[in-house]
Amino acid sequence: MYFTGFADEAATGIDGQIEAVKALGWSNIEARNIDKTNIHDLTDEQFDIVYGKLQDAGISINCFGSTIANWGKKISDPFDVDLEIIDRAIPRMQKLGTKLIRIMSYAINKETAPDGQNKEERFKRLRIITDKFLQAGIQPLHENCMNYGGLGWSYTLEIIDNVPGLRLIFDTGNPVFNRDFTKNPPYPFQSSWEFYSAVRDYVDYIHIKDCKQVNNGTGTEYQYPGEGDGDVRRVLKDAFERGYDGGISIEPHLALVFHDSDNENHDEKMMRTYLEYGRRIEKLVAEIKQEIGK
Repeated sequence: MYFTGFADEAATGIDGQIEAVKALGWSNIEARNIDKTNIHDLTDEQFDIVYGKLQDAGISINCFGSTIANWGKKISDPFDVDLEIIDRAIPRMQKLGTKLIRIMSYAINKETAPDGQNKEERFKRLRIITDKFLQAGIQPLHENCMNYGGLGWSYTLEIIDNVPGLRLIFDTGNPVFNRDFTKNPPYPFQSSWEFYSAVRDYVDYIHIKDCKQVNNGTGTEYQYPGEGDGDVRRVLKDAFERGYDGGISIEPHLALVFHDSDNENHDEKMMRTYLEYGRRIEKLVAEIKQEIGK
């Protein structure tokens, strides 16, 4: 097992991201944005600079947090956009030695019912995406987020059944603010534990996010790990008991909403909350492993 995280929540630039990882004593970053641009969208010159700094620091990129098929893309959008990202991402991942990439299953069409989401086109595209990465020696992982698979655990399992070779990321926090379309209307919010329990056989990677519903379900308040409704402790305990030995990747979101003193600037807040989040997940994992004797 190893710790990693979306270091763009600690710092905007790669220097600060490396600083955060080293401060925690970790050696991995789940790469997403660098200077507000996804790593797969950097220019070749920008990527080479990032690569050099990572090499000099001895820091690895264990996973690309890509935008492929994500919640910002409609299934009706041209597929070429994602194919171009794949063509840029693969050589960069191979150069970095990165073996995992996060993908999704396109945005939910809120104008149609859950059974009217053009799922066959989604499955078709995901098969092409998955095959391209697998042929390059890279494992694509679908995340339960605001996408077709995120409608509920049965939708994720439907994707697994229709896309050979695809595996999963389980994000503990996402179910808390997503409606559960496996239930009857009015659709309640999902249970993180129920979702995880249904898909855990296919989970190769875990995102740690935690939050609570506020304002009668109209808002989300992010919490430190184990303090929200994401069943973080229960999920991790079960995963470790089942022999999970993959990455534990933090995605705090706290700096976006955390209330601090007026004299602390945003950059300081990002770094401080990221480091605190990392130390808390280390402590929580240590407690769980001691509890189960591992």
